[in-house]
Amino acid sequence: MKTASLQVSVSKNLGEVSVVTCEPENPKAILTLAHGAGAGMNHFFMNDLATELATQGLATLRFNFPYIEQNKKLPDPPAIAHKTVAAVLEKTHELFPTIPLFVSGKSFGGRMSSQYLTTTTPEWVKGIIFFGFPLHPAGKPLMERAEHLKLLKFPMLFLQGTKDELAELGLIEKVTSKLPAATLHTLEGTDHSFKLGKKDFIPILAQVTSDWVSKILA
Repeated sequence: MKTASLQVSVSKNLGEVSVVTCEPENPKAILTLAHGAGAGMNHFFMNDLATELATQGLATLRFNFPYIEQNKKLPDPPAIAHKTVAAVLEKTHELFPTIPLFVSGKSFGGRMSSQYLTTTTPEWVKGIIFFGFPLHPAGKPLMERAEHLKLLKFPMLFLQGTKDELAELGLIEKVTSKLPAATLHTLEGTDHSFKLGKKDFIPILAQVTSDWVSKILA
Protein backbone atom coordinates (compact mmCIF):
# COMPACT_ATOMS: atom_id res chain seq x y z
CA MET A 1 0.00 0.00 0.00
CA LYS A 2 1.34 3.43 -0.89
CA THR A 3 0.14 6.88 0.14
CA ALA A 4 0.71 10.31 -1.34
CA SER A 5 -0.25 13.86 -0.36
CA LEU A 6 -1.10 16.61 -2.82
CA GLN A 7 -3.14 19.75 -3.31
CA VAL A 8 -6.16 20.17 -5.58
CA SER A 9 -7.25 23.56 -6.84
CA VAL A 10 -10.96 24.23 -6.29
CA SER A 11 -11.11 27.71 -7.84
CA LYS A 12 -9.14 30.94 -7.97
CA ASN A 13 -11.13 32.36 -5.07
CA LEU A 14 -11.30 29.24 -2.93
CA GLY A 15 -7.74 28.14 -3.49
CA GLU A 16 -6.55 24.58 -2.90
CA VAL A 17 -7.58 21.74 -0.62
CA SER A 18 -5.42 18.96 0.78
CA VAL A 19 -5.74 15.44 -0.58
CA VAL A 20 -4.30 12.08 0.46
CA THR A 21 -4.34 9.00 -1.75
CA CYS A 22 -4.14 5.50 -0.30
CA GLU A 23 -3.49 2.91 -2.99
CA PRO A 24 -3.12 -0.87 -2.62
CA GLU A 25 -1.42 -2.90 -5.31
CA ASN A 26 -3.73 -3.46 -8.30
CA PRO A 27 -6.85 -1.77 -6.85
CA LYS A 28 -10.19 -2.94 -8.21
CA ALA A 29 -11.68 0.54 -7.74
CA ILE A 30 -10.99 3.94 -6.23
CA LEU A 31 -13.28 5.91 -3.91
CA THR A 32 -13.29 9.64 -3.36
CA LEU A 33 -13.78 9.90 0.40
CA ALA A 34 -15.32 13.09 1.80
CA HIS A 35 -15.27 13.79 5.54
CA GLY A 36 -18.13 14.64 7.89
CA ALA A 37 -19.02 18.10 9.18
CA GLY A 38 -17.18 17.89 12.49
CA ALA A 39 -13.69 16.80 11.44
CA GLY A 40 -11.40 16.77 8.42
CA MET A 41 -9.83 14.05 6.33
CA ASN A 42 -7.20 13.21 8.98
CA HIS A 43 -9.73 12.22 11.64
CA PHE A 44 -8.98 8.69 12.87
CA PHE A 45 -12.22 7.37 11.33
CA MET A 46 -11.23 8.63 7.88
CA ASN A 47 -7.66 7.41 8.19
CA ASP A 48 -8.62 3.99 9.55
CA LEU A 49 -11.37 3.56 6.97
CA ALA A 50 -8.97 4.35 4.10
CA THR A 51 -6.49 1.82 5.49
CA GLU A 52 -9.13 -0.89 5.85
CA LEU A 53 -10.52 -0.24 2.38
CA ALA A 54 -7.00 -0.69 1.00
CA THR A 55 -6.81 -4.14 2.57
CA GLN A 56 -9.96 -4.93 0.57
CA GLY A 57 -8.37 -3.83 -2.69
CA LEU A 58 -9.99 -0.38 -2.76
CA ALA A 59 -7.92 2.75 -3.26
CA THR A 60 -9.15 6.03 -1.78
CA LEU A 61 -8.61 9.71 -2.35
CA ARG A 62 -9.74 11.57 0.73
CA PHE A 63 -9.84 15.33 0.88
CA ASN A 64 -10.67 18.38 2.98
CA PHE A 65 -13.40 20.87 2.28
CA PRO A 66 -12.21 24.52 2.24
CA TYR A 67 -13.52 25.34 5.72
CA ILE A 68 -11.23 22.72 7.23
CA GLU A 69 -8.27 24.14 5.34
CA GLN A 70 -9.17 27.58 6.72
CA ASN A 71 -9.58 26.28 10.30
CA LYS A 72 -13.23 27.24 10.42
CA LYS A 73 -15.83 25.34 12.43
CA LEU A 74 -18.89 26.09 10.29
CA PRO A 75 -19.15 23.79 7.24
CA ASP A 76 -19.05 25.30 3.79
CA PRO A 77 -22.37 26.18 2.11
CA PRO A 78 -23.50 23.68 -0.54
CA ALA A 79 -22.26 25.76 -3.50
CA ILE A 80 -18.68 25.66 -2.19
CA ALA A 81 -18.91 22.02 -1.13
CA HIS A 82 -20.25 21.04 -4.55
CA LYS A 83 -17.45 22.91 -6.32
CA THR A 84 -14.93 21.08 -4.15
CA VAL A 85 -16.45 17.69 -4.94
CA ALA A 86 -16.37 18.54 -8.64
CA ALA A 87 -12.68 19.48 -8.54
CA VAL A 88 -11.76 16.36 -6.57
CA LEU A 89 -13.68 14.06 -8.89
CA GLU A 90 -11.97 15.49 -11.94
CA LYS A 91 -8.56 15.17 -10.29
CA THR A 92 -9.24 11.59 -9.23
CA HIS A 93 -10.23 10.60 -12.75
CA GLU A 94 -7.16 12.37 -14.08
CA LEU A 95 -4.86 10.49 -11.70
CA PHE A 96 -6.56 7.11 -12.04
CA PRO A 97 -8.22 7.11 -15.49
CA THR A 98 -8.35 3.33 -15.91
CA ILE A 99 -9.66 2.43 -12.43
CA PRO A 100 -13.44 2.30 -11.79
CA LEU A 101 -14.39 5.32 -9.68
CA PHE A 102 -16.95 5.43 -6.88
CA VAL A 103 -17.93 8.46 -4.81
CA SER A 104 -18.22 8.11 -1.04
CA GLY A 105 -18.52 10.21 2.06
CA LYS A 106 -19.09 10.26 5.78
CA SER A 107 -22.32 12.08 6.72
CA PHE A 108 -22.00 15.69 5.43
CA GLY A 109 -19.43 14.58 2.86
CA GLY A 110 -21.73 11.98 1.38
CA ARG A 111 -24.68 14.33 1.35
CA MET A 112 -22.77 17.12 -0.41
CA SER A 113 -21.29 14.67 -2.92
CA SER A 114 -24.70 13.25 -3.77
CA GLN A 115 -26.20 16.72 -4.18
CA TYR A 116 -23.48 17.61 -6.66
CA LEU A 117 -24.08 14.42 -8.63
CA THR A 118 -27.72 15.35 -9.22
CA THR A 119 -26.52 18.18 -11.45
CA THR A 120 -23.60 16.49 -13.20
CA THR A 121 -22.95 12.78 -13.42
CA PRO A 122 -19.74 11.86 -15.24
CA GLU A 123 -20.07 8.58 -17.11
CA TRP A 124 -17.02 7.24 -15.26
CA VAL A 125 -18.73 7.45 -11.85
CA LYS A 126 -19.95 3.93 -11.05
CA GLY A 127 -21.87 4.58 -7.84
CA ILE A 128 -21.95 6.25 -4.44
CA ILE A 129 -21.41 4.97 -0.90
CA PHE A 130 -22.83 6.73 2.17
CA PHE A 131 -21.06 6.05 5.46
CA GLY A 132 -23.98 7.28 7.54
CA PHE A 133 -26.35 9.45 5.51
CA PRO A 134 -27.48 12.42 7.68
CA LEU A 135 -31.18 12.19 6.93
CA HIS A 136 -32.25 14.75 9.52
CA PRO A 137 -30.98 16.81 12.47
CA ALA A 138 -30.87 14.98 15.78
CA GLY A 139 -34.31 14.87 17.36
CA LYS A 140 -36.06 16.13 14.21
CA PRO A 141 -37.04 13.03 12.20
CA LEU A 142 -37.83 14.42 8.75
CA MET A 143 -37.03 13.21 5.22
CA GLU A 144 -36.55 16.41 3.19
CA ARG A 145 -32.78 15.90 2.98
CA ALA A 146 -33.39 12.77 0.92
CA GLU A 147 -35.45 14.38 -1.83
CA HIS A 148 -32.48 14.87 -4.17
CA LEU A 149 -31.59 11.18 -3.99
CA LYS A 150 -34.49 10.41 -6.33
CA LEU A 151 -32.53 12.12 -9.10
CA LEU A 152 -29.55 9.77 -8.82
CA LYS A 153 -29.68 6.94 -11.36
CA PHE A 154 -26.57 4.95 -10.47
CA PRO A 155 -26.11 2.38 -7.65
CA MET A 156 -26.13 3.61 -4.05
CA LEU A 157 -24.96 1.89 -0.88
CA PHE A 158 -26.21 3.18 2.48
CA LEU A 159 -24.28 2.00 5.55
CA GLN A 160 -26.30 3.01 8.60
CA GLY A 161 -26.24 2.34 12.32
CA THR A 162 -29.60 1.23 13.69
CA LYS A 163 -29.18 3.76 16.52
CA ASP A 164 -28.08 6.63 14.27
CA GLU A 165 -29.49 9.82 15.80
CA LEU A 166 -29.31 11.53 12.39
CA ALA A 167 -31.21 8.84 10.53
CA GLU A 168 -34.09 7.18 12.34
CA LEU A 169 -34.10 3.55 11.19
CA GLY A 170 -37.71 3.47 10.03
CA LEU A 171 -37.20 6.63 7.99
CA ILE A 172 -33.96 5.56 6.27
CA GLU A 173 -35.61 2.23 5.45
CA LYS A 174 -38.53 4.11 3.90
CA VAL A 175 -36.20 6.35 1.89
CA THR A 176 -34.07 3.54 0.51
CA SER A 177 -37.04 1.31 -0.27
CA LYS A 178 -38.23 3.92 -2.76
CA LEU A 179 -34.87 4.14 -4.52
CA PRO A 180 -34.57 1.30 -7.06
CA ALA A 181 -30.78 1.59 -7.24
CA ALA A 182 -30.24 1.66 -3.45
CA THR A 183 -28.89 -0.98 -1.08
CA LEU A 184 -29.24 -0.48 2.68
CA HIS A 185 -26.89 -2.26 5.07
CA THR A 186 -27.48 -1.68 8.77
CA LEU A 187 -25.06 -2.17 11.64
CA GLU A 188 -27.00 -3.26 14.68
CA GLY A 189 -26.78 -0.99 17.72
CA THR A 190 -24.29 1.51 16.29
CA ASP A 191 -24.75 5.26 16.27
CA HIS A 192 -23.91 7.90 13.64
CA SER A 193 -20.19 7.40 14.35
CA PHE A 194 -20.55 3.61 14.01
CA LYS A 195 -19.70 3.15 17.67
CA LEU A 196 -20.97 0.52 20.08
CA GLY A 197 -18.81 0.04 23.13
CA LYS A 198 -15.22 -0.87 22.27
CA LYS A 199 -15.99 -2.89 19.14
CA ASP A 200 -14.33 -1.65 15.94
CA PHE A 201 -16.85 -1.58 13.09
CA ILE A 202 -14.53 -0.06 10.47
CA PRO A 203 -13.40 -3.48 9.16
CA ILE A 204 -17.07 -4.37 8.69
CA LEU A 205 -17.73 -1.14 6.81
CA ALA A 206 -14.78 -1.87 4.54
CA GLN A 207 -15.80 -5.47 3.91
CA VAL A 208 -19.40 -4.61 3.07
CA THR A 209 -18.22 -1.80 0.79
CA SER A 210 -15.79 -4.11 -0.99
CA ASP A 211 -18.41 -6.81 -1.51
CA TRP A 212 -20.88 -4.28 -2.90
CA VAL A 213 -18.31 -2.71 -5.23
CA SER A 214 -17.39 -6.16 -6.55
CA LYS A 215 -21.05 -6.90 -7.18
CA ILE A 216 -21.54 -3.63 -9.08
CA LEU A 217 -18.41 -4.14 -11.19
CA ALA A 218 -19.47 -7.71 -12.02
